[in-house]
Amino acid sequence: MAPRVAPLLALSLLVLWNSPAPALGGANDAEDCCLSVTQRPIPRNIVKAFRYLLLKDGCRVPAVVFTTLRGHELCAPPDQPWVDRIIHRLKKSSAKSKHHSTRGSPV
Repeated sequence: MAPRVAPLLALSLLVLWNSPAPALGGANDAEDCCLSVTQRPIPRNIVKAFRYLLLKDGCRVPAVVFTTLRGHELCAPPDQPWVDRIIHRLKKSSAKSKHHSTRGSPV
């Protein structure tokens, strides 16, 4: 009996391995979404950019993803005051740099 089970088991595993995984929560589910967020404040001076990953985007954990100067991505809760302060600073900094870059030098 055992010799007949092995090929059947191997075939079953092959079929499962090659089957496309069902979409559970949207396109962002595993690749782009945070599995958890840190409650510990992230130092503002190490953050260079941010983006939102929300429930409406297909993520199970809503988060703000901060990108550090070294390229690391840190997930933070979007409803925390320290997260708002970092976002405000980044937006203010971005507006300043855009303002300075639109001032052309005289030709």
